[in-house]
Amino acid sequence: MQKFFDKFITSPESGAIMLTLSQTIHDEEQKKEFLKNKGFLCAVTEIGGNSSYPEFQEKITHSVISASIKCGIIKRVDKEVHAVLHAAEEAKRGFLVVSFSTNVSLKVGIVRKDPWVTVAIYGQTAGHSLTNHYRIGLGVMHI
Repeated sequence: MQKFFDKFITSPESGAIMLTLSQTIHDEEQKKEFLKNKGFLCAVTEIGGNSSYPEFQEKITHSVISASIKCGIIKRVDKEVHAVLHAAEEAKRGFLVVSFSTNVSLKVGIVRKDPWVTVAIYGQTAGHSLTNHYRIGLGVMHI
């Protein structure tokens, strides 16, 4: 498995996507350690709720920025927060493309390797619990 990761996880984009696909805390920690050993900064956060409420989009943005600052991906300076904000907005547009999906459960991977920061969002969306399906969104911005 290590050889697979070494060959295919070569950018903040592939690293962020890999983080969102982790199923357990142990798996997530191993992936974060792998990325750190390759020189990436990274964080993971999870969010759930009803996407039809305007507050939900803000909840994602605040969670991504908070995790990025807390984990040392960015400093609390306008230039770096701005970059993460744009990457998160781009990822949200890719993930929340269907307006009828209201129930949302997602995992966010945030990875930085200068000069780039990437936000990947992966999870389930559904208009009803019997119609759950998975989506992914990706946003990239330079710092």
